[in-house]
Amino acid sequence: MPPLPKKKYPRARQHQRRSHIFVTMPHLVACPQCRSPRLPHRACPVCGTYRGRTVFRVEEERHRPT
Repeated sequence: MPPLPKKKYPRARQHQRRSHIFVTMPHLVACPQCRSPRLPHRACPVCGTYRGRTVFRVEEERHRPT
């Protein structure tokens, strides 16, 4: 059997131990073509450009018949 703690950990110490476990917001920059937010060093998902060149074509959304 694995060893078990002898006493209950206080919440403060528990949170200190887990202080490095958190979620951060991604850093966003404005696309120079369309000014929409995008991740740095990646192609823009809205207009499909990267460093002034068109990398891929963005197709318009097709409406599905319901």
